[in-house]
Amino acid sequence: MSRVSVIVPVLNEGDTLAVSLARLRAALTDDDELIVVDGGSTDHSIDIARELADTVLVSDPGRSTQMNTGAGCARGVWLWFIHADTVLDARHREALNGLDSTTRWGRFDVRLSQSRPLFRVIAFMMNWRSRLTGIATGDQALFVRRDIFREQGGFPAQPLMEDIALSRTLRALERPACLRPPVITSSRRWENNGAWRTIWLMWSLRFRYWRGASPDALHRDYYRGDAG
Repeated sequence: MSRVSVIVPVLNEGDTLAVSLARLRAALTDDDELIVVDGGSTDHSIDIARELADTVLVSDPGRSTQMNTGAGCARGVWLWFIHADTVLDARHREALNGLDSTTRWGRFDVRLSQSRPLFRVIAFMMNWRSRLTGIATGDQALFVRRDIFREQGGFPAQPLMEDIALSRTLRALERPACLRPPVITSSRRWENNGAWRTIWLMWSLRFRYWRGASPDALHRDYYRGDAG
């Protein structure tokens, strides 16, 4: 069984962090490690993390910076990047054990926490697009061998689309392993801002990124749209 280092970037997640970290902790083996990297929370996120994580670090804000910081101290064979609002269990940890020894990276299918039919369609499209393109997003619990991650330079220093950028780099080595069962990610983005509005925003941002738009400009528009 290969040791796994789970890396969770956090920023003001105090309302739900205790539950999500406890579930993560229960899914892992005794040899695994849980690393939380806080990006400057002003709530009690750090205090919660210190109760449940093996290592708690503080870095400048930004998922790429935080995840690279966590990866820098990780000791596992696998680096497993999990968003603070993603729910998984021991089945997902067991799926990593079933990987071929030559596998270098991959991701899980995803399901949204709300069970509305439209949200099932959104999740289906996310999974289908990922299988078609070989690109993974942060919601899909991306995992990569530590040596490969470091050889490829980790996440690029950009404020948005860092997951897509890393996927492109890793896809040049091989297409991702696409694992089941699906992890559950929060549907709050779609619920708070409207499902169709959020779908349009996310697809338009990805299209602009594909066309070469600056991640800084996309980051401004993402938060101007108040998604996520």
